[in-house]
Amino acid sequence: MDILHNDDGKKGVFYVQLNGKTEAEMTYTWAGQDKIIIDHTEVNEVLKGKKVGYKLVEKAVAFARAKNIKILPLCPFAKYIMDKKEDYKDVLF
Repeated sequence: MDILHNDDGKKGVFYVQLNGKTEAEMTYTWAGQDKIIIDHTEVNEVLKGKKVGYKLVEKAVAFARAKNIKILPLCPFAKYIMDKKEDYKDVLF
């Protein structure tokens, strides 16, 4: 399953499409040049139970590391996952 990514410099989204339809997404907003704020995660029923939410968070963490930025997870799901995983602490703001 491919996690796709769009970023316009102000807002961005990591998402999964099936048959041309977005079935999962995690949105964020840039806060300056060195931080993103994850504000929403949603996974439709068709992908429930497939750990897609976790994969979206993993992709955001990889993005943050590649760009040398920090993440402020305001979305309750993303915050829960990031607080739980010790190896994500390096990207937390």
